[in-house]
Amino acid sequence: MERPGIFARPRIKWLESKHKSQSLNKKSEGGQFVRLSETERPEITIHVNGEAVTALAGDTVLTALMMVGTAVREFEFGAGARAGFCLMGACQDCWVKQEEGGSLRACSTYVREGLRLITDGGEQ
Repeated sequence: MERPGIFARPRIKWLESKHKSQSLNKKSEGGQFVRLSETERPEITIHVNGEAVTALAGDTVLTALMMVGTAVREFEFGAGARAGFCLMGACQDCWVKQEEGGSLRACSTYVREGLRLITDGGEQ
């Protein structure tokens, strides 16, 4: 039985079991982040799991991913999704695979035109 008030357990959207069925790229589902300012920067298109995602110049990869989704990748050692933690490159929780090979830290890498990422664990 959950206790009310400060002892209530918060529901974390990206850790719910239904996460796997949510597309990272469907804007209608909403993202974890909402852009409040600096909306006049040039648009940049990146591809995530084969689908085009629009970001703005100066966005980090993490910002672009969280604008359209609620997680960055699946946890490789168990069930659950990961979405970055520290937002400054220290926690190692935001590594994302690139289609051409290698990985990058989503929180400290800026988007660039033509960037192609894999977040679903599959190969494109």
